[in-house]
Amino acid sequence: MERYNKKKIPRATAKRLPLYLRNLTILDAKGVVRIKSKELAEITQVPSATIRRDFSYLGELGRSGYGYDVTFLIKVFSDILDSNETSHMAIVGFGNLGKALANNNFRRNQNLIISCVFDTDPEIIGQTIAGFYVYSMEDFERVTREKNVKVAISTVPSEHAQEAIDTVVNSGITAILNFAPDRVEVPSNINMRYIDLTTELLTLLFFDRNYKDTPLAITS
Repeated sequence: MERYNKKKIPRATAKRLPLYLRNLTILDAKGVVRIKSKELAEITQVPSATIRRDFSYLGELGRSGYGYDVTFLIKVFSDILDSNETSHMAIVGFGNLGKALANNNFRRNQNLIISCVFDTDPEIIGQTIAGFYVYSMEDFERVTREKNVKVAISTVPSEHAQEAIDTVVNSGITAILNFAPDRVEVPSNINMRYIDLTTELLTLLFFDRNYKDTPLAITS
């Protein structure tokens, strides 16, 4: 497989690659062999011109009139995203959302592994819940280093998010997924993504009420 210069891929394009991979994997499971940019645009709700431009950064991925080979695209995007490389993750905050994420344990990609969970509640620290031993945040740096954790997923409410994220950052982890909608302060070398469930639900409801003929793509 050709190795790509990932630094030359525009950030906007890079953000869409997981969306393409997710939907292509679904198509492959359904037995779809090839697809054209227009068809992929209908599924992902990304304009076909944008798709073709995104793909052009990665070389010659398709043929005019034929479209794109689904299996080949999956290999290309998997290689670029390192989706076949094992990534160990930690959950910070083991409330209802944390438990739901741990129970799901990213079944769609067996290389994404939740290795440890943390909380500040003394009633659950030291307990094994849903198959996970709950560590104290005081042990965060030691445990995550021992388990080679590279990604932290924070489900801590906004009022306590900054303190939790500070602990994560001080441990040396630079990739953080934050489910608290309020922004927190982090150094410039930290890659932080926010997921605001309220905003996502409002967006979903808006499209359901007003754009029933063009539904949103499934992106997660």
